[in-house]
Amino acid sequence: MRRVFWFTVGVGVTVFVAVKVRGYLNAASPEAIGRRLTDSAAGIGDSVKDFADRVRAASAEREAELRDTLGLPD
Repeated sequence: MRRVFWFTVGVGVTVFVAVKVRGYLNAASPEAIGRRLTDSAAGIGDSVKDFADRVRAASAEREAELRDTLGLPD
């Protein structure tokens, strides 16, 4: 009975390790790394665009405030 138990535990651990190793190898494949880099670059590009839009909006708002304060025409 003990041998069957330890045999079953060994098989379970072996299957678990094999599945984990296969997952790590798939995550480290060149295609997966390329996809992650592409997704990151796209996210960074969107963040930069959003930041530039906010800077332009804040700049236009500040310019309007200064023109109003100094009495300059729009």
